[in-house]
Amino acid sequence: MNDKIQKIRQFIDKQDIDVDGTISKLIKTAAAEVRGSEYISKEESIRKGETLREHIPLKHHGKWEVKKNRESAVALLKEQESTRVQELIPLRHERMSVSPFTFYRGSAIIMADDLAATPDTGLIVQAVGDAHISNFGLFASPERRIVYDVNDFDETLPGPWEWDIKRLAASVEICGRDRGFSKKKRQKAVFQAAKAYRDAMRGFSDMGNLDVWYAHVDIDDLLKSGNKNLSKNERKLIKKHTRKALSKNSASAVEKFAELVDGSYRIKSDPPVIVPIGELYPKAKRDQFMEDFIGKLVTLYRLSLPRERRDLICRYKPVDAARKVVGVGSVGSKAWIVILEGVPGGDPLVLQIKQATESVLERHLEKSRFAEHGLRVVAGQKAIQTAGDILLGWISVPTEHGVDAYYVRQLWDGKGSVDLDKISEEGLVGIASLSAWTLAHAHAKTGDRHAIAAYLGGTDDFEKAMVKFSRAYADQNEADYQTFLKTEK
Repeated sequence: MNDKIQKIRQFIDKQDIDVDGTISKLIKTAAAEVRGSEYISKEESIRKGETLREHIPLKHHGKWEVKKNRESAVALLKEQESTRVQELIPLRHERMSVSPFTFYRGSAIIMADDLAATPDTGLIVQAVGDAHISNFGLFASPERRIVYDVNDFDETLPGPWEWDIKRLAASVEICGRDRGFSKKKRQKAVFQAAKAYRDAMRGFSDMGNLDVWYAHVDIDDLLKSGNKNLSKNERKLIKKHTRKALSKNSASAVEKFAELVDGSYRIKSDPPVIVPIGELYPKAKRDQFMEDFIGKLVTLYRLSLPRERRDLICRYKPVDAARKVVGVGSVGSKAWIVILEGVPGGDPLVLQIKQATESVLERHLEKSRFAEHGLRVVAGQKAIQTAGDILLGWISVPTEHGVDAYYVRQLWDGKGSVDLDKISEEGLVGIASLSAWTLAHAHAKTGDRHAIAAYLGGTDDFEKAMVKFSRAYADQNEADYQTFLKTEK
């Protein structure tokens, strides 16, 4: 254990010295991107989109057929899990086994493999990579306004826009089945989501570049607008979630996950979900470990922030850390929480340090231009999100097998979500449409919105195709789920 810590210290010390070299590498990357950029007129983009529709009719997106020699869903999951913390794999399987919906949420690698065999136009955006309906939610902007946006970026990568909308549409169908909604209501939810995506993209095509960039969903404005897809009960529910999101901050996080011991915060043990650093590495002297290891990791992370935010982090001292399991699909990847104090026993800041590995999309698309997957996630998130965490950063740490990449963010920073386990039929229509608008916004910011809008056209052919695809892929997901359950017996 001491040898490992020493190697990490040496690596961190070297990185601290080589800051100028790191910056130089980032500048070279940026210069290469600028050289590779190309201006295309709106008219040319529209012609391109319309031509693509002739070659790849919209109805083709409704097809789902199992490809020949389709790799086993279980085999793909096992391959992905081979590099994860093995003692946590049973917990991952337990969470995925709850329902076809939780299985879907944990199996982005399976759908990426399937989507690679479906038609696409070649129009590339910064894809979310795992755009299912549970991966959208509420956020507090730096101005402390609550907005609705994407909330998971582990798989983000430049890729076909179709892959994201198909994953979202299928998740709406699967969520509706999980809630026991009728076929008609599920079809309506998927149809309206696809329509919201198409309408939003066509609307963005009529807007200026800066107007598209500044567009967002402000929850207060949404509630005041009288959105017809939201019932009175759903509006009350969103208001409740908004209040809850605003209350979720570092102070409430330490209240839930920590306690004061000798005047300083200590994270409470709740294995296997939360395991304090002292229990993971009992042979290391805890205080020295926090100062020499966690402290230097935070210092290295600080270098990834804009200069004014580096100064903010300097005002905090790390006092405790723990491994914390998150999500469904992420279970088994390395994830940590670190408590920092502005003053002893007060002014807390809780950071989450989450491992970033190869995107599931990279098996089928070009590899990320970023050598560090933490930077891949951070760059993708900043490109997609309307208003992100001001402390979002990244870090790389050496291991026996190479380097582990992480991204860093506040654990709780005005984050909230809609409870899909209790959502009504009309509520699903509303949230699905809102999520689709948000996805279209992400794609409009990062791709050729004019070409995509022209391709989608002015008919409902795209909506019909998404309904057909979602129904067929939900059936496939249920078949994969049953196979998965058999392997668990």
